[in-house]
Amino acid sequence: MGSAAGSWRGATLAWALALLAWAGVGALDNGLARTPTMGWLHWERFQCSTDCTREPLSCISEQLFMQMADLMVSDGWKDVGYEYVCIDDCWMSLTRDDQDRLQPDPERFPSGIRKLADYVHSKGLKLGIYGDVGNKTCAGFPGSYGYYDLDAQTFANWGVDLLKFDGCNYGTLDQLVEGYRNMSLALNKTGRSIVYSCEWPLYMRPMQKPNYTEIKHYCNHWRNFADIYDAWNSVKNTLEWTVLHQDSIVDVAGPGGWNDPDMLVIGNFGLSWDQQLTQMALWAVMAAPLLMSNDLRHISPQAKWLLQNKHVIAINQDPLGKQGYRITKDNNFELWERPLSGGAYAVAVLNRQEIGGPQIFSFSTSFLGNGLACNPACSIQQILPTSEDWGLHNWVSFLNIEVNPTGTVLLKVVVIGDSPDQKPIMNINKKLSPDIL
Repeated sequence: MGSAAGSWRGATLAWALALLAWAGVGALDNGLARTPTMGWLHWERFQCSTDCTREPLSCISEQLFMQMADLMVSDGWKDVGYEYVCIDDCWMSLTRDDQDRLQPDPERFPSGIRKLADYVHSKGLKLGIYGDVGNKTCAGFPGSYGYYDLDAQTFANWGVDLLKFDGCNYGTLDQLVEGYRNMSLALNKTGRSIVYSCEWPLYMRPMQKPNYTEIKHYCNHWRNFADIYDAWNSVKNTLEWTVLHQDSIVDVAGPGGWNDPDMLVIGNFGLSWDQQLTQMALWAVMAAPLLMSNDLRHISPQAKWLLQNKHVIAINQDPLGKQGYRITKDNNFELWERPLSGGAYAVAVLNRQEIGGPQIFSFSTSFLGNGLACNPACSIQQILPTSEDWGLHNWVSFLNIEVNPTGTVLLKVVVIGDSPDQKPIMNINKKLSPDIL
């Protein structure tokens, strides 16, 4: 009897110590990404362009990132919240240095990453960099497998503020998981505040269902789905995946840890105006990191207006930190909502139809917030495609909203108490204006 009790106590103690180690000082508790990360990332627009003789304006070089940092300040991006200038794959030399440290390509980054970080910091911005959990990056440059502590310290010594950590060439599933854990712990040990952007669930899901509670314990945001590219099918597929898995991913998101549906491709070539509106609106509703991948040297005033829209950004950055979700689908229409601070809601109406003209979607305000978003009354502000005050409504008001094919109307609904001087509108019909600017 005594022996059995001792064994039980020993097992309990071992379990408690393991739990403390998992939840203790070494685990990710960096106080970062309390709202979704905002910035610029090179990959979708500039990919792995390394020939600076042939493509001097688009090759992955220190010049490109310095120019983007300059523009983020001069053109108002920093002022509305875009903070990180992020390097993706293809910045490295093909070999480590004689001390086994990662090193940038000497021709494309002749000043080194430390000097680039200093330049970015001098603009009041932060620098992001890229690594890989495996033995090679996705483009074939040196990976961090076996070098997690050294690479984390190298990044910290350089003054890096964000690490995007990819999952190519990782070996076994255990090596993938341990690699993401180990780099998180290694970053924390440096003592530098470095946002940790993972692709852990993206690479894990084909073999095993991800444990999002554990992933959030180690990562500030995490990719779930395939790389986005500059096409409506890509944006649409990302939204479809999110809806299909929303029951398992929405609740885990919040301050310090976010689902990442990948880059904003607004301002490029592949999306119509309505589709750009849809990406911006739904990324805000999904509480997604807003990492643009475009050429800030050549961006239309229209795309700039959308990406810098302070009302949309305020929804994305809402401090309550709740991710939005789809609440219903009716033929080609989808109705999304996101709880906001102060009892407000962001509401998005997406028209998935890809043929014909604008269509009307009708719904009652009682659909929103489990019937509470407009009870007893609410004010409704249209955010996109244009800003417009829709006035007061009550919990049985009926909205008829016209939405263009592949477009989205984004609303903010603010609950209010009874007002003796104003009467809510029972029904409203809204058509889209053809002019945005």
